[in-house]
Amino acid sequence: MKISSQIGGGRRRQGASRLSRVAAGAAATALLLAGCSTPDAGSDSGKTDIVVAIVANPQMKDAIALQDDFSARHPDINVKFVSLPENEARAKITASVATGGGEFDAVMISNYETQMWAKNGWITNLQPYAERTPGYDPDDFIPTIKDALSHNGDLYSVPFYGESSFLAYRKDLFEKAGLTMPPNPTWEDIKGFAAKLHDPKKDFAGICLRGLAGWGEVMAPLGTVINTYGGRWFDEDWNATLNSPEVEAAVTDYVDLVRTSGQPGAATSGYGDCITRYSQGNAAMWYDATAMVSSIEDPKSSTVVGKTAYAPAPVKNTESAGWLYSWSLAIPETSKHKDEAWDFVSWMTNKDYIKLVGNEAGWERVPPGSRKSTYGNPEYAKVARAYAGPTLAAMNGASQKSSMTAGVPYPGLQFVGIPEFQDLGTRVGQQISAAIAGQKTVRQALEQSQQYASTVAESYKADAEKVGGK
Repeated sequence: MKISSQIGGGRRRQGASRLSRVAAGAAATALLLAGCSTPDAGSDSGKTDIVVAIVANPQMKDAIALQDDFSARHPDINVKFVSLPENEARAKITASVATGGGEFDAVMISNYETQMWAKNGWITNLQPYAERTPGYDPDDFIPTIKDALSHNGDLYSVPFYGESSFLAYRKDLFEKAGLTMPPNPTWEDIKGFAAKLHDPKKDFAGICLRGLAGWGEVMAPLGTVINTYGGRWFDEDWNATLNSPEVEAAVTDYVDLVRTSGQPGAATSGYGDCITRYSQGNAAMWYDATAMVSSIEDPKSSTVVGKTAYAPAPVKNTESAGWLYSWSLAIPETSKHKDEAWDFVSWMTNKDYIKLVGNEAGWERVPPGSRKSTYGNPEYAKVARAYAGPTLAAMNGASQKSSMTAGVPYPGLQFVGIPEFQDLGTRVGQQISAAIAGQKTVRQALEQSQQYASTVAESYKADAEKVGGK
């Protein structure tokens, strides 16, 4: 990865302007979320109040429900939560942190934001906190996740859970149909299996794949397909490459697969829809986040518990093809209660919390993919025997070196680690969804996407040329 020198001092003035635009846009978005007011962080009976902005996903809701444990350990701290759906949480957190709003003492972000925000001085270096906290053991974090949340070797956010991507498939239906999943399936293999198992008359899909527009929806799985086909968003000189033959082949195969053997209404079908469809027995395969296991293997909500096997992300021209993502906790530089914020952050991301969730909510509810020790716990291993190994293998193999065929000037696998990507990825996702819906051809979708990407690349190309003395 060759981005560090270009995003550093050589781009400082341009980068500041660019990030100011992003911050201004985020602030404007925050006005639309004014109804989601931030709690007053005044003192309460002598306690120190901290405000934590968190994503309203199931595992995060468990953390809120388990607050009695934190309060017992830290009776002098009162935690107030701002809990919002993912898109709204991103907008509100970005607006606050980028503009120095100071509303929050701890925020939930991801590996997409962490390194960019660390470089801009927006979030606190957590390495000293982690090293001096007894038993916290930052070296226990899964290495690829730890690296993704670090800047200059130091942690700037700490993982609550992590994920890669893999393929879930109904082993019972494969056996009945006389099909055998290879140890390392290709997309050509998946195309054949999906066609044989697809049965639209019974509302049964050969495979479920995201088609819903959004950089975190259709572009997440599709981004890994583009990688393994040899495509990329930009070449090393920041030329947009979304109209390349490799990208067109990847998108064409993805669109054709979901149109011929995928779920009905795929253009508006996202992660949540695929959870429901697969866990209710209406799909033979599903390629998506490894975190899917919490739903697939939950006997309270799934009808296919114990019927699923897990295979690596399908490939074409690379040895692996998974993505890498982590919901993590950071402390904004503007917080006036950093020590108390760390007390909370370390509580929610330490080994004892994993045990607390397992004992109180059930081991299948444990936040996956953050710590190596979780996978050595015999109680977790018992419930996770079908997917623990595949999850770790996917996360350990998620790197640009193993999942791409050519160098790129940006960090990220299923995303491009630049501030503009949230907007760019969503715009491109809209084009792909239109192709899945049959409203335009893949080539038309990619030509429009290329124009979007070329506009974003202009300032990056200029900066790269200055750094290279061109």
